[in-house]
Amino acid sequence: MRAVRLDLHTHSTESDGTDAPADVVRAAARAGLDGIALTDHDTTVGWEPAAQAAREEGLLFVPGMEMTCMDSDGTSVHLLSYLHDPHEPALLAELTAARAARLTRAQEMAERLAEDFPLTWELVQEHAAEGATIGRPHLADALVSLGVVPDRSAAFQTILTGRSKYYVPHYAADPVEAVRLVRAAGGVPVFAHPRARMRGRVVGEDVMEAMVEAGLAGLEADHRDNPEQERVWLRAFAARHGLFVTGSSDYHGTGKPNRLGEFTTGAEVLAEIERQGTGSEVVRG
Repeated sequence: MRAVRLDLHTHSTESDGTDAPADVVRAAARAGLDGIALTDHDTTVGWEPAAQAAREEGLLFVPGMEMTCMDSDGTSVHLLSYLHDPHEPALLAELTAARAARLTRAQEMAERLAEDFPLTWELVQEHAAEGATIGRPHLADALVSLGVVPDRSAAFQTILTGRSKYYVPHYAADPVEAVRLVRAAGGVPVFAHPRARMRGRVVGEDVMEAMVEAGLAGLEADHRDNPEQERVWLRAFAARHGLFVTGSSDYHGTGKPNRLGEFTTGAEVLAEIERQGTGSEVVRG
């Protein structure tokens, strides 16, 4: 039997990707994938158009999201959620607070950048889809359009890094509490790129243990930002704690070099996600 190839981490224009939700699905079909999850940051707005495109393309669609979190030491944590109820009040309130904080932070960073570059808030808004929460990727796109940096990656490595004078911190949920919220909403929480040291600090094993205790279901082991030796460590950690592991691209369209399907997840893991998830359902096209 042919192996099923699923990409369970992608982004659209509803957060910081460059393809509309339906176009992400169409791109997945062209890439020969059997299905994808749409996991925009702190929003589920793209689910409906992505699901419709999946029906048209004959693909599996896994409703998902990526929550922005931060531990007590200020270390960033990204938590993927699959099959949660998008209307669950407690989770929805947390997401609303996170989006508001991201917008305020982006505005403050734009003001700082405007002191040294010909950047305006109006220009930043031009690089975000209507209704999308504006964040650092859109600031990066504005800087690219001004010729300040060649691409998003360069912007994040220099002007928009957490060590930059332009950087502004923002509110984000505690990762342990985020796991609890996702579970309470019927979702399946998976730690995204847990050992992505190239992005900065990563949380210690103690935080990961606490997330497991709270109900963490899996680890995104196969991701380009996890070094190979760390992927081995993640698989061992997952085995010790009864977690499943996933592989994903973290596709952002032209916003990042990540290619759809560069890492994938199989049918067995999808079956486990469906077994655990009770808030929404996989769409089978």
